[in-house]
Amino acid sequence: MSAPHFSRLAFLLRTPLLGLAAALAFAGSAAAQSYPTKLIRIIVPWPAGGGIDTVARLIAQRMPERFGQQVIVENRAGSNGFIGTTAVARAEADGYTLLFADVGSMAISPAMRADTPYDPVKDFAPVSQAVSSPFVLVTKPALPVKSLQELVAFGRANPGKLTYGSFGTGSIAHLAGAMLQSMVPGLDMVHVPYKGGPPVVTDLLSGQIDMAFLTLSSATPHIESGKMRGLAVTTPKRSPLLPGLPAVAEVYPGFEVNSWYGVLAPAATPREVVMRLQTGIAALLGTQEMGQVLQARGFSPEGTTPEQFGSKIREDLVMWTRVVKAAGLVGSN
Repeated sequence: MSAPHFSRLAFLLRTPLLGLAAALAFAGSAAAQSYPTKLIRIIVPWPAGGGIDTVARLIAQRMPERFGQQVIVENRAGSNGFIGTTAVARAEADGYTLLFADVGSMAISPAMRADTPYDPVKDFAPVSQAVSSPFVLVTKPALPVKSLQELVAFGRANPGKLTYGSFGTGSIAHLAGAMLQSMVPGLDMVHVPYKGGPPVVTDLLSGQIDMAFLTLSSATPHIESGKMRGLAVTTPKRSPLLPGLPAVAEVYPGFEVNSWYGVLAPAATPREVVMRLQTGIAALLGTQEMGQVLQARGFSPEGTTPEQFGSKIREDLVMWTRVVKAAGLVGSN
């Protein structure tokens, strides 16, 4: 067959495929431009009533104002967040099933478990980080320390006697203690895992444990009442919500433990849909009313771009992988 005849045949064979691809692309773009046209579900991979559930519902309640459609929150708890997170990874990538994730499901659990049933980077399209929240290092008032430096000196002088509680083995509160020990030579603390945050608070108030890394919302009332002593916050700089407390990083540069929640979609979700979601959610988080509601609960509104949120997930995955390996926790959760 001559070259001209071959080129003509190749064009004829290729043209229907090109036409089909163009038609599909046009249809996808049109659907994205009209998004949303029906109810949106936000999956929270943890039980109802916790901090992540509270923030998800605060956002979902206000989303109809921005999107013109009903938005519901559905709790799919179980298997350390894996059930709900995996369900969204495998959902149709049309923007109507979203994930409200936390640092645990996106960075800590994947760092600890080689059998994680999803890839936190490849299986999702980041939409926006919604909020961040520092932790506060607190002690019982009876412990004879009034600063982080004094706590470290006490721990070095009394190896194995300092006890710190956490929400469970592998929780961010546990790993905060592991990170501190890895950065402070000679600091020997005993980890006491609990099933959730409330029993940690209860035992710290009663003096059963010496210290803990608690969320801002759970620690602040007890610090203000004098029932707990706040030593430092875990953000890189001092928190405007507790300006009187130094940051751990002021003494040990590089220390950062920051909890966050954010919105993700299945990986193949059209870019136009992702940006429509990001624009609406960021605008919602940027309102004065929403900022006041979130800050009253110990959260800082974020409203980042998809690229910024994606970078945050990747950075945290690297950091927590390093921490769990140093603490010998790989495969323990």
